[in-house]
Amino acid sequence: MHMTDRGLLALVRHEGLVPGPYLDVKQLWTFGIGHTAAAGPPDPATMPRGMPADLDAGIREAFRVFQADLTAYEDAVLRALKGPLAPHEFDALVSFHYNTGGIAKAALTRHLNAGNRVAAADAFLNWRRPAAIIPRREAERDLFRHARYPGGTIPVWSVDRAGRVDFSRPIRRLTEDQALALLRPSPLPRPPVIDPAPDAPTSWLARLAAFFSTLIRRA
Repeated sequence: MHMTDRGLLALVRHEGLVPGPYLDVKQLWTFGIGHTAAAGPPDPATMPRGMPADLDAGIREAFRVFQADLTAYEDAVLRALKGPLAPHEFDALVSFHYNTGGIAKAALTRHLNAGNRVAAADAFLNWRRPAAIIPRREAERDLFRHARYPGGTIPVWSVDRAGRVDFSRPIRRLTEDQALALLRPSPLPRPPVIDPAPDAPTSWLARLAAFFSTLIRRA
């Protein structure tokens, strides 16, 4: 089971995108769409500081790393939950786990495995620190309970060489179509298969041989 496109957009929108290494609220070096060294390479602490010279390339790299990370979070949710999940429920749970890493020990998981979806939805709000994360928990709860997906553009934030993000104004906003093109890149079209042009003398000889073969069979 994988996140839906709308779920991916919601998760990226919650995380935001910083195309250079930055220090998060816990002072952990982070890159792109919430990537830390705990998820695997690259280690943001060793990446070049500040904004990339090529912003488009930095944005593409952030999405590449995000996609590499995502499978592990999806798999962890599937291992923790025992029963079937609706797509919007799975989207909400992966978003929660991507942010907290707590799916295996969360009360919402115990409630859901016991079949109590109401209590599970309410338990999203158990994870409410720092206070700035509460709107995200509420959005995840509403997605889980009501299939209510958030909308809007995806902000791209700038960062200085000390790892401080400037949240005063995004330097770019990605539309959903632009983000999906980076999340689900179209495969390169295969070149058409073109039969080589037949060599003229060989083709003429082959036709002549076929003609005489027909005459011999008729004789």
